[in-house]
Amino acid sequence: MKTLAPETEKDVTQIVVTALSQGTPIDIIGAGSAAALGRPACAEISLSTLGLNGVTLYEPSELVLTAGAGTPLSTITALLDEQDQQLAFEPIDHGQLFGGSPGTGTIGGLVAVNASGPRRIKAGAARDHLLGFRAINGRGEVFQSGGRVMKNVTGYDMCKLMAGSYGTFGILSEITLKVLPKAETEVTLLIVGLDDDQAVDVMTTVSGLSHEVSGFAHLPAVGSDFVSPAPAELADRSLTALRLEGPEISVKTRKSELVDYLAEPGRQIEQIHSLASRSLWAKLRDATLFRHGSSDQIWRISSVPTKGAQLVKDLMAKQVPVTCHYYDWAGGLIWLAVTPANDAHAPAIRDVTDIHTGHATLIRASDDVRASIPVFHPQPVALAALTKRLRTSFDPQLIFNRGRVREDL
Repeated sequence: MKTLAPETEKDVTQIVVTALSQGTPIDIIGAGSAAALGRPACAEISLSTLGLNGVTLYEPSELVLTAGAGTPLSTITALLDEQDQQLAFEPIDHGQLFGGSPGTGTIGGLVAVNASGPRRIKAGAARDHLLGFRAINGRGEVFQSGGRVMKNVTGYDMCKLMAGSYGTFGILSEITLKVLPKAETEVTLLIVGLDDDQAVDVMTTVSGLSHEVSGFAHLPAVGSDFVSPAPAELADRSLTALRLEGPEISVKTRKSELVDYLAEPGRQIEQIHSLASRSLWAKLRDATLFRHGSSDQIWRISSVPTKGAQLVKDLMAKQVPVTCHYYDWAGGLIWLAVTPANDAHAPAIRDVTDIHTGHATLIRASDDVRASIPVFHPQPVALAALTKRLRTSFDPQLIFNRGRVREDL
């Protein structure tokens, strides 16, 4: 497949106009770190956004940053580090999950897949931090939405549409994001030995308290296909992780109160700080806990947090061959690895997920498998029709990432 690498927004527009005149579908890529997300796109040419590179505005005092869509996330992170700031939604890095290198993704790709991590339960998703963007639609027209502050958004909030659209609504050329100060310190409490039900009960209960926990995860005791991010002495135990962040005196006070609240006879509670804590949450975020080189297919299931443990139990009762799993978002997000199958066990997984009013997305599988089954959870008829109308309003000839989200789109 021929790859085109435009360096300006005008270049992108010209490529789109030419593709329209020839009826040529386009596969939109950044660095390619998330290229295996979704269905394989049906395209004749590939358009790389890497040439749309560079930070054009960064005002630390205003907590706002604007950059070309092809700007590496590593560049953004390094710039923010200099000012002790961060992308608070903690974006997942898909590189290692798909057998690649970490730190290769772009800011445009991040927005396109709405990449969000463990802090989403407190800080929101990527779309909640997207202040504005510029893009080229499927008519070869440049359009923009939003601005440099949230109050600039009036009428339809297209930022919410573009984030998570997987490039099907337009080619992002410029992104404006809200940034926030980094926490002064962090500590993670590790409750040792809880089963899934107990852990979900603790996490959902604590999430309703005033301790301002910014991360809730549970790692069951698992086998050889799973690499625990915990300290070596705890690697073979089930662990429930609760993260506290903020000013040192605040974290110290909240930690003490939370430990007192959680304390029970015989319950073991450990603590990890600073680098060890950040490392644990980065591995949870990036799903690097699944052993590198494993052929397991990986699902990402979202549901009501209180139903997370029961959902996994029901999958196992239905004899879905789960090799390992763990919970994020207080039980509301389940990362699940299963033994390979031609249908990735989709019928059984989706049946159980529907019972629990959740959504199951196939994250990692071969191109053949992802082309043969719905990767994203099937939408109700009315919502599917609305999605199609939105898609064709932005891209009437369906030339962008055709088939990436749905076979008919």
